[in-house]
Amino acid sequence: MDKSTARTRVLRMKDLPTKVGLRPSTIYELISYGKFPASFKLVSGGRASGWLETTIDAWLEERSTNGGGGLK
Repeated sequence: MDKSTARTRVLRMKDLPTKVGLRPSTIYELISYGKFPASFKLVSGGRASGWLETTIDAWLEERSTNGGGGLK
């Protein structure tokens, strides 16, 4: 694997609080308002879901540029 190939990591809910600084309840509330990226199923028909770390990094970058945006 060469250096130009980026590894993509899947984050689970247990990883998000330390990554974004929010509690799971707040993250779920933001998802319900369409203000946080929705998760995707890791296995079709399965229960496990996650977020691509690159998606969360982009969301954080957007928040830092646009001043957060609030909950509602």
